[in-house]
Amino acid sequence: MKKVLQIEDQWQNRLLIERILTGKFAVYHAESGEEGIQKAIEVKPDLILIDIGLPDFDGHTVLTMLRQIPDLQETQMVALTAWPPDLARDMCERYGYDGCITKPIDVKGFPELISTYLQST
Repeated sequence: MKKVLQIEDQWQNRLLIERILTGKFAVYHAESGEEGIQKAIEVKPDLILIDIGLPDFDGHTVLTMLRQIPDLQETQMVALTAWPPDLARDMCERYGYDGCITKPIDVKGFPELISTYLQST
């Protein structure tokens, strides 16, 4: 089963994503950038969903730190953001994310979207 790590500080978002993906993927979560980096090293997920607005580091810093870890360099890393879609896409391209998902997420289409990112791994 493919592993998805979500790094998200809002418990409501974590719970929603976990409920949508559980049973289809092995879902792990972290509440901060620091915890997310440690969990990623431990779990070696196939996909990491990174909230842009974390309490300790911004998502871009977390992305940069994760990309420096040899075991994670091929891992798909996707931003989660409440930014408007056009701004979000530009930001994701500028910082080097593998994709961008805007909030609120489309509950029905979310598992298929995650599967699309995982096909690249």
